[in-house]
Formats: sequence, structure tokens, C-alpha cells
Amino acid sequence: MGDYLAAVREEVRSAARESGPRHVRTVYFGGGTPSLMVASDYRRVLDGVREVFDLDPDAEITTEANPETLSAEHLEQMRETGVNRLSMGMQSAVPHVLATLDRVHTPGRVVEAAAWARSAGFSNLSLDLIYGTPGESMADWETSVDQALALDPEHISAYSLIVEEGTPLARRMARGEIPYPDEDDLADKYCLADEKFSGAGLEWYEVSNWAKPGFQCRHNMVYWHCDDWWGIGAGAHSFVGGKRWWNRRRPETYASAVRAGSPVEGSEILTPEQARLEAVMLGIRLAEGVDMALLTPSELVRAENYVDSGHLVHHGTHLVCTLEGRLIADGITREILD
Repeated sequence: MGDYLAAVREEVRSAARESGPRHVRTVYFGGGTPSLMVASDYRRVLDGVREVFDLDPDAEITTEANPETLSAEHLEQMRETGVNRLSMGMQSAVPHVLATLDRVHTPGRVVEAAAWARSAGFSNLSLDLIYGTPGESMADWETSVDQALALDPEHISAYSLIVEEGTPLARRMARGEIPYPDEDDLADKYCLADEKFSGAGLEWYEVSNWAKPGFQCRHNMVYWHCDDWWGIGAGAHSFVGGKRWWNRRRPETYASAVRAGSPVEGSEILTPEQARLEAVMLGIRLAEGVDMALLTPSELVRAENYVDSGHLVHHGTHLVCTLEGRLIADGITREILD
């Protein structure tokens, strides 16, 4: 860990040299399970950022966390380093669903960890949920949603199950041991979640994300607005000034590459058309919608068809998905683009 964090800090210094003076508004510890780090590791990284960048005193500093890696003491120490937003992978409140997902924590652990987080001074708590797991009934999903809301989080992310190739879950589905996710079931569960989240004062601001007013994830909005962001560490991706690049994935290889001069494995420069397409794709998913100025005349014609069908609505100069539109947002993007 010491060698890896030394490489991380060196990459931060390299980022400062290449990008010049920057005002940093968000820092996000994510990917894998960063909460396995001790508090001094967080401090070491954040001190490295402060040394070379202007870190906003009010910056949103998030860490993802597996509930099983947390304790009251760990959260208190973590909060003292400046981390002020906790994103916990709750996934489900139903034991058999967690077992299918190969999650090791129990539902009660999330409740306990949330209480520790509040006691430690975390006033910005986010929970991640997954719906559509094989064997999850509508009652199971409603239980998970209700228990998440009972913790009064400021933010909730709810994602439909994505079956990644090469995973045990994918192999079980390929063998016919468990069924693949059903699209109608996923839609029904999304609608139930949206109704309950809205009733609890959480507003949707991106297709899979809901938040209390003022608690939208600033860091993720940087991604969705196509602003600049620099990913630090093994396998990290970055996007600055229209250029995207990615680091070597294995931690040992990454650290060695940093010491040799650069951890970058590959890169690409977006063409104006690629940048436009990405802005449309991401805008469709946001509550603020997509700017119609980004669409070509033929795309506008096709978009109007979705207005007529009730999937999109006009909000000033933007087109915004209705609830029905959110259910097929990615499909709308594919259909309207030239």
C-alpha cells in the first residue's frame, strides 16, 4: 500500500504540472473498496492534492464504502481527514438477494454503519441499490427501498442489474440455473422506486440518481456535464480538454509505470462530432435535459416524435425525459441520433 500511495501522490503532482493551477471542487475515492484504506491513507492522498492544487474548503470529498469495512472508529477518523460524503453499497435489504449478488454484508450492517456515520459527523449519506437480481420479488425490492429510506439518506442511486461477462452470476445464467433480468420487471421496479423516493423528498436528477435538494452528487455532475476530471490510480480514466486517457490497470504495473514516467496505457482525442454525441447521450439522462441546439434538424424531427408519444417534454430550450422516457432513455438516444 505504501508504494502504491506514493505512486498516487506522484501522479497528483504530475497532474498539477500538466494542467497548471486548478481549483478542485470535488474529490472522489471510488472503484474497488477504498474504505479498506486506513484514515491516514486518506489523509496522505488529500494532503497530496492540497500541496499542488487549490482544494476548495467546501469541496465535496466522497468515499465509496462496503459496509463490512466500516466501524465507528474508522468513520470518525475518516471524517477528520476531510472526507465529508459517504457512499455505501447497500445493494439490497433482503438476505437471499445479497447472497445471489455474492455480497458478504447483512442488511443490519448497513443500518449500523449509517448510525456510525451520522455520529461521526457525516451529513451527506448516499446509498446504492441494485434491482432486478434473479429471485428478487417486487415485495423484496419494496423492502429494500423502504429500509433505505428509513435511514434518511441525502442521496440514493438505484441501478438495474448489469450482468458482466466472466462473472459467476453470468456463468450461472448461461447454464440456465437462474433467469436473465426481465425488462418489464425492471421497469415496474424503477417506477415503484421513483414514486417512493419522490414521496420522501428525493428528486431525480439523473436517470439512476435521486437526491434531496442541494445534495446532487457534484462529482458525478462533472462527468455528466463533460467537464474536466483527472482520474488518479490504477485503471483510472481521465478527461481534460477533449482528451480522454486511461491508466494501466494492475496496481503493481501502475506504480512501476509512474516511477518510469507515466502510467498512461492509452488515449484518444474526441472529435467535435464525438463530443456532441456524448453531450446528447448524457443530457438525455439528466433532469435538466438535452439542449436542442445540440441536435441536427433531422434529429429534432425524430425527437419531436418522442414528444408526441409522451416520452419527452419541452422545458425551454431543452428536451427532458418524462417517467416513461426515463425507462427507455438509452433507446431514445439511439433512435434520434443521425
